[in-house]
Amino acid sequence: MKTFDLVGTPRAEYGKKAAKAFRKANLVPCNVYGVGENATFTVDVEAVRKLIYTPDTLLVNLTIGDAKKLAVVKELQFHPVSGNLLHIDFLEVNDKKPVTVALPVHLSGLAEGVKAGGKLSLDMKKVKVNGIYTAIPEDINLDVTTLGLGKKIAVEDIKIEGLTMVSPKEACVAQVRATRASAENATAAAE
Repeated sequence: MKTFDLVGTPRAEYGKKAAKAFRKANLVPCNVYGVGENATFTVDVEAVRKLIYTPDTLLVNLTIGDAKKLAVVKELQFHPVSGNLLHIDFLEVNDKKPVTVALPVHLSGLAEGVKAGGKLSLDMKKVKVNGIYTAIPEDINLDVTTLGLGKKIAVEDIKIEGLTMVSPKEACVAQVRATRASAENATAAAE
């Protein structure tokens, strides 16, 4: 997994008033919990922009005062109207306890169904997996060259050593859909 370095400032104030004051100063209140001792801190909004607005799943090297922690983003909270970032929860990871993350899906190859006039669609951009963070890859790369017209790849078809799929097994990740052109080609071939 790719890593992201983030420096936070420990905080001692809690509650709505303190959170409002932090946000007014362009700081985001954060928590980190999981393996070690829980910690509360703040980070600059600009410092986390590249962490939040990326399709990748990142491993975060947190530096909070003198403490260093390895974590993943567990939850983001946004304001319902303005869309501003309100809060971040981080989950500390280690090599003993599995963690659940959403990995981006990338398709490679030219599907047989596309050659026959079908349309390839990526129905799930991210798939949730569970495993030790050292076994989690940067993304899930699916080869679709053998995918025929009307065929699909479901979550249960994805096998990665050391990982368990958390997303529903029947969920369709990618498929080749029939189009009007492919139906005409099939009719012409049948005649």
